[in-house]
Amino acid sequence: MAETEVAQVRFGIVGCANIARKVARAINLASNSILHAIASRSIDKAKQFASDNGLDPRVKIYGSYDQLLDDPSVDAVYMPLPTSLHVHWAVMAAQKGKHVLIEKPTALDVGELDTILEACQSNGLQFMDGSMWLHHPRTVKMKEMLFDSKLLGDVNYIYSTSTTSASPEFFENDIRVKGNLDSLGALGDLGWYCLGAVLWAKNYQLPTVVTALPDVTTNSDGVIVSFSASIQYKEPSSSGATTNAIIHCSFLADTSMQRFLESQRLHHPATRELRIVRVHVGCKVCESSYRVECEA
Repeated sequence: MAETEVAQVRFGIVGCANIARKVARAINLASNSILHAIASRSIDKAKQFASDNGLDPRVKIYGSYDQLLDDPSVDAVYMPLPTSLHVHWAVMAAQKGKHVLIEKPTALDVGELDTILEACQSNGLQFMDGSMWLHHPRTVKMKEMLFDSKLLGDVNYIYSTSTTSASPEFFENDIRVKGNLDSLGALGDLGWYCLGAVLWAKNYQLPTVVTALPDVTTNSDGVIVSFSASIQYKEPSSSGATTNAIIHCSFLADTSMQRFLESQRLHHPATRELRIVRVHVGCKVCESSYRVECEA
């Protein structure tokens, strides 16, 4: 292989969900990956997905997930399946020697996730969830700022929201509100971003207290469609600071995504003057913003 030639990871997509349309395109746009195969529970649906998305005729089309996992040319699989199916198919993929990229939420509970991780680790494979924002250049820059002791201090307060105004059709047909398919509802779909933002801002330190607030709303199937929670870090950091966070996620509100972080550090040691720094990241529909405010 020439030095300039890049080895390509050959992806297979297990499940033809709507989000797979974007990921299929992203796989082919990346210089080091290529879409090798797709699979659905029916060959007709897989063929329709290939046609609708203009896939290369060389992409293999399978009418079952097992057939794709048995393809020796597939290096890694992307799984946009209902959460209730993740543990079965992710473990099977790992047993077949495939790296696993899985849609969020990765599992229904920590026990299922541990099972998936063990399958990947024991077979020497990589596991990754499909959270795009963590890999955005803006996120990398924000983390550099957040952990620059000369710029910011300890994070004292975090407010993170992710909401969307779901349609009647969504509440009738979408898997994210079906108890037998995605029983975590808004907690798993939208809360994944909010909880991830809190953990990211705390460098993945686990909180000491997590409390669901009284405004939890569920549908007739018992699936969460709107909720808020308080997340507390009561153990002080090396500088003595504690952190409080509030998250809110809902299928019942206008589409919006907000991240607000506040920190403070000693600005003038002699006078004990504090500088408060606030970092705002916002996105509403297709508009996004990012700003930092300081006050002494």
